Amino acid sequence: MASRASVTIEHVAKAAGVSRQTVSRVINKGPNVKPDVRERVEAAIAALGYVPNLSARRMGGGKSFLILAVNDRQRTIENWRAGRGNDWVDQMLHGGITECEKHGYHLIFELIDTDPAAASRQLSNAIAALRPDGVILTPPHSDNEELPALLADRGIPCARIGRRPGTQFIDVFMDEEEAAAEITTRLIALGHMRLAFIAGSPEYGNSTKRLAGFSRALAASGLGEAAGSVAKGNFRFDDAAREIERLLTSADPPTALIAENDEMAFAAMHVADRLGLAVPQQLSIASFEDTPGVRFSVPPLTAIRQPTAEMIAAACSQLIAASAGGPAHGSIKLPYRLVERATTAPAPAPANRKTG
Repeated sequence: MASRASVTIEHVAKAAGVSRQTVSRVINKGPNVKPDVRERVEAAIAALGYVPNLSARRMGGGKSFLILAVNDRQRTIENWRAGRGNDWVDQMLHGGITECEKHGYHLIFELIDTDPAAASRQLSNAIAALRPDGVILTPPHSDNEELPALLADRGIPCARIGRRPGTQFIDVFMDEEEAAAEITTRLIALGHMRLAFIAGSPEYGNSTKRLAGFSRALAASGLGEAAGSVAKGNFRFDDAAREIERLLTSADPPTALIAENDEMAFAAMHVADRLGLAVPQQLSIASFEDTPGVRFSVPPLTAIRQPTAEMIAAACSQLIAASAGGPAHGSIKLPYRLVERATTAPAPAPANRKTG
């Protein structure tokens, strides 16, 4: 008898008295297998200690049992090289890997350039090599109309993170505009009459939506857009720090800042400390993302919690269902949450608002 380490699908087929194809259908939970045959194959698998590999599983219907998730190459590598880490990527992998495991799938993570021509070429090469059953496009790739069109031409289901139509593709999103409006409204309710929005990048469609929410909340409050300043931080610590210092040392500085990611919020905290501004007594700071590090900042950061892991998990689940014949389109809205911690407080009295 073969050792457990060398057990193959042929051993299982022989022990169960069936063909290799029947074993593959049982492994893949495919149709057209009689209950007694299924039980016999499952008993042989258990007795022999057989662990199916992807090659064996692919025999049962042409699936690869792979979901491909792509992310922004330049920004991801830049963060890794700078030692800043990538909490967004961590949450992607957490949501995707755990959901794929439930279905016997594997998540493959690839980095693709944002340049449209390069992105199309790199995605084409990846799907040719991997033959995934579905592809997840994260921002800004989810805003590039050429990529889902390429996947549609190849017959590969696509899930777009941060998009909401759901008419042609699987779109998974949170309400970015409403989230920005809610945190802006909360700061205004605390008495802040001068607010700043530290924007990420116009490459990302969600940045535009958040900025719209910020402007909408200012208008609804009666303060008007003149009460709000917008600075481009590019989702980077250094870029944000320069813009935030410019704002905080201006003649009429904001008393509250909203940053589009945690990294830029941390930049605001560093600049405030350098200028001698106490957070939150003299400057309130809020962020988007709510990655794990914000809970350990001093003071802990108020943030909009993005359901990143949940969005990727939902995308994986829908793509896996699509590969089994389910619909390859639909819109899935997941809730965000405003988590108030210690970086937001009532606006300071004018006499207490000075930069050092």
